[in-house]
Formats: sequence, C-alpha cells, structure tokens
Amino acid sequence: MDTVSSLALSKDGTFLYSVSWDRTIKVWRTKDFACLESVRDAHDDAINAVAVSYDGYVYTGSADKRIRVWKKLEGEKKHSLVDTLEKHNSGINALALSADGSVLYSGACDRSILVSEKGENGKLLVVGALRGHAKSILCLAVVSDLVCSGSEDKTVRIWRGVQKEYSCLAVLEGHRSPIKSLTAAVDRSEQDPNSEEPSFLVYSASLDCDVKVWQVFVPLLST
Repeated sequence: MDTVSSLALSKDGTFLYSVSWDRTIKVWRTKDFACLESVRDAHDDAINAVAVSYDGYVYTGSADKRIRVWKKLEGEKKHSLVDTLEKHNSGINALALSADGSVLYSGACDRSILVSEKGENGKLLVVGALRGHAKSILCLAVVSDLVCSGSEDKTVRIWRGVQKEYSCLAVLEGHRSPIKSLTAAVDRSEQDPNSEEPSFLVYSASLDCDVKVWQVFVPLLST
C-alpha cells in the first residue's frame, strides 16, 4: 500500500522477498508470481531494506532503527521473528550479507555501518563498526572480502575486513549528489593474467542522474 523499497531473491531464485514503507514483508513465488505470505506490521515504521541468506534467514532494516531476523521454522508455513537487533541510533537504510551469509552489514542515517555476525538460531552479535562517511549511509554492496558503501555525502567508500579488522581502502569521489545504489563484481575482462593483484568493478548510481563505473585494484595481503 506504499513504496516498495527493497527486493531480495532466495539463493535458488524460487522466492522473491519485497519490503515496503507500509511495514509489510511479502514473499512471492517466482514461478507464477503468487503472493505466498504477507507479514503485516513487521516493523514499527517504514521498512527500507531486506537481505536473504543461503539458509533461509530473512533480515529487514527499518526506519524504526531496528534490524529484525525472520525464519520459516521447521513444520511452519509462515515466517517467524527470531531476533531483533537494536544497535543503530537512527533509521536503517541498507543491508548486505557476506558471500557465505555469516556476516550482516547494516548502514544507517547515523553514518555508521555495523558489522554483525550470525550465531546460533540466527542471533546477531555486533562485532564492529565502520565509520568515515559524513552523512547517512544509503546503500551497500559486498564482493569478495570488500564492502562498498554509498552515502548522502556523495562518496563511495571501499572497506576491507581481515580477521575482523576493517580498514577503508579508498574513497571514490565524483558524483554530484547522494549515492542511492551500488553493485560490484570481480573484474575479469581487463585484469592482467600475469598480475596477482585482484581488481574489481564497482557501479554507483546517484541522484545526479549518472551511473559511474570504478575499477578498484586491491593490494595483496602481506604474509
């Protein structure tokens, strides 16, 4: 009944999850577009982000400052609330999962990106925070061991986590307006086959009406 703010697919592509400012989560079957489930009043305010792990945990982030974790328990037909994380100081705008689904990154209007590890029964434990943006975090993307964040401050930051310690590798400047969407991938087209230094492509979309493509070279970790 209001803006659809975010989408996520299950790992096998069978189910599509949508969240809305009307505070609902909807689950759709992609085969025939049937709506299988609608979770009403899933949050106390608009839902801005959704992420789905390979093992079926659904994470939602809201303007109510909460991250909620949902799971369809064995034998149940509907998703149940299994955890709530209340560590941000303002509304949550973006969520992203690590490749193996064990780490959740959440970006909020409080300018921070929280790093949360998934424990038993999907419970989240905050293990770190990435700070450096001057304004709200609006979008996130994860590729390999890199976390990319886009902000209202018109910049994209590239973070890398090594043994739970994160550092900012680069600040990408060039957009004239807030960054609203990001995606990233391993750069396989131009990479020198003789180079061991990996490179990535980061795509950023902004309210300035531009999409920019950035090539990011990542230094090898010292041993």
